[in-house]
Amino acid sequence: MDEAKNVVSRLTAQGKTLAAAESCTGGLLGKLITDVPGASKVYLGGVISYAYAVKTALLGVDAKLLEEKGAVCEDVAVQMAQGAKDLLHADIALATTGNAGPGADPKNPNVGEIFVACATEGKTVCKRLTLPGDREENRLQACREALLLAEEACRE
Repeated sequence: MDEAKNVVSRLTAQGKTLAAAESCTGGLLGKLITDVPGASKVYLGGVISYAYAVKTALLGVDAKLLEEKGAVCEDVAVQMAQGAKDLLHADIALATTGNAGPGADPKNPNVGEIFVACATEGKTVCKRLTLPGDREENRLQACREALLLAEEACRE
């Protein structure tokens, strides 16, 4: 995937590191990054935080927020990215959370609604996606969009 290659290349050139916090992508983001030769120079690792308990215990996501809004919201994505950055001591951290489909739950009924976030020192950017694809397509597009946020962060 070109986006992953671009991020690894830019981070390598800048001497920066990357981490990830994944929910709906379930490790796909980390896979796409580590598919790139040389990724070990920049990618520290990730947390697959599918369960609320993992989001709170490892990433510091507010349990009350999860209880009230569920995992599919901007605030959760932002806290996940910031939590991964802090936990893994990375320069940049990405997060993905959402409903990739096909099913829904009462708190998160909108299939294809996914939030991606990118945390850097002093700044976190989040993007809401409304994706029309099937589960596999939505997960891949979420990874692509997260990597684009990382690319943008590398330019700043």
